[in-house]
Amino acid sequence: MPHAHHYATTVTWTGNLGTGTSGYRDYRRDHDLTTDGRPPIAGSSDPTFRGDPTRWNPEQLLLAALSQCHMLAYLHLCAVNGVVVTSYVDHATGTMTTDATDATGAGHFTEAVLHPEVTVADPTTADTATALHTDAHRACFIANSVNFPVRHEPTTAT
Repeated sequence: MPHAHHYATTVTWTGNLGTGTSGYRDYRRDHDLTTDGRPPIAGSSDPTFRGDPTRWNPEQLLLAALSQCHMLAYLHLCAVNGVVVTSYVDHATGTMTTDATDATGAGHFTEAVLHPEVTVADPTTADTATALHTDAHRACFIANSVNFPVRHEPTTAT
């Protein structure tokens, strides 16, 4: 039987410069992402869309969620399969395209690629460690929720 999990966040726009959205250049894209009991995340749009480059944008947050989800599923699978991971770093990349002919600038992600660099304690588990990325991908809630390919190109070291 499926179990429903519910999540709540609040996004509060903080970019009103005094005249609201009176013109395209008359407001900032700044906002805060909050939820109970956690520090706020300072957000904006991508700098290409007049955003603040010092703040997280939605595209980065989506890519980060994919990377985090994969890592957490992967570490769980390693733990239950006897693979001791001592280090994990992912330099994820994503590609989004926009339609220049669409006045709204609509776009979509075409792909995300995870590049996990994993170090394992026992060299004899390196092949298993690499193979578990496939299972982690299948188990990742976020990857199962997007409509674009999420690939992984892992490396395993000892």
